[in-house]
Amino acid sequence: MSAPPSAPAAPLVRPGPPFRADHVGSLLRPRHLAEARAAHRAGRLPADALRAIEDACIAEAVARQEAIGLRAATDGEYRRAYWHYDFVSGLDGVEIYEPEQKIAFKGATLPHALRVTGPIRYSHPIMLDHYRFLAARVKTAMPKQTIPSPSVVHFRGGRDAIDRAAYPDLDRFFADLGVAYRGAVGDFAAAGCRYLQLDEVYIAYLCDPEQIAGLRARGEHAEGLLDRYAALINHAIGGRPADMTISMHLCRGNFRSTWVASGGYEPVAETLFNKIDADAYFMEYDSDRAGGFEPLRFVPRGRKVVVLGLVTSKTGELESKDALKRRIEAASRYLPLEQLALSPQCGFASTEEGNTLTEAQQWAKLRLCVDVAQEVWGGV
Repeated sequence: MSAPPSAPAAPLVRPGPPFRADHVGSLLRPRHLAEARAAHRAGRLPADALRAIEDACIAEAVARQEAIGLRAATDGEYRRAYWHYDFVSGLDGVEIYEPEQKIAFKGATLPHALRVTGPIRYSHPIMLDHYRFLAARVKTAMPKQTIPSPSVVHFRGGRDAIDRAAYPDLDRFFADLGVAYRGAVGDFAAAGCRYLQLDEVYIAYLCDPEQIAGLRARGEHAEGLLDRYAALINHAIGGRPADMTISMHLCRGNFRSTWVASGGYEPVAETLFNKIDADAYFMEYDSDRAGGFEPLRFVPRGRKVVVLGLVTSKTGELESKDALKRRIEAASRYLPLEQLALSPQCGFASTEEGNTLTEAQQWAKLRLCVDVAQEVWGGV
């Protein structure tokens, strides 16, 4: 077995995002925050009181991220119930509802879904205040905003979840969705956001034959869907400033430490890396379900960065430094070390319930990413 890599003679510190040690975004909700959100839903806590608690928790989380050495900080998605629904339901024409047929993970069931009830428009800012609050609280870190990729509005429900009177054909649906997202991205840019992440689950799902079969069984045209999503994303981010970094996060499901899909990135890699205008990719690689590193050979040399999600956010056991270094070395056979970075494979709380580990374990894993990055790349 080869020795794990050591830090290069000249540090390979990144001048901008993504950083050598980075993270996907969501954090476990502190207990008092979870209790406050429950009290608000029950009508026992007014909105302004909840907001004050959220503000204090976010400020503490930002300080903690900076203290362990992370160069990017998020708000932990503390103001959300879901990583995706809270944002997209802010668009005109999109709503959350409770379907009879729930979304099944491998060991849990998601209670809500999305549907399109009318023309999709971006008529007012969505989560812009979240970003502004975060940006005002960081001291040493760069504020990172996360939003769901626009594919979330289509993949789960497909044609049957899209009002036929509003959209008799899907071409107009995808066009309106791209325009709406472009407006949102533009607002974040105008507010000063220079690190924006699209959480893109469903392109990873297209690597799973079982998911493809499910699409076909409900009458969807699975062929060409990847290219359609690529065009949708490109339109959404096409007007961004030149100095705004767009990262994409890919995973196969993350709800209460459960998952949905399996399959390596090979079926989507060429399009993902060469036809989508993202700058960086946070890629799930914490289990055999994600396949090997071979698809990284499609990443354009010298331009894009892949953040290896080698540290699992689903369980609390801390990974071995040497094991992580060996996996980084294995990935570097397909993509140069200077185009690689390290992170957890997903957020720690894609929904407010969170994964099955403790806050102490969460922070230990983030600190581990920082320590390994310093030893492999000579800095964060």
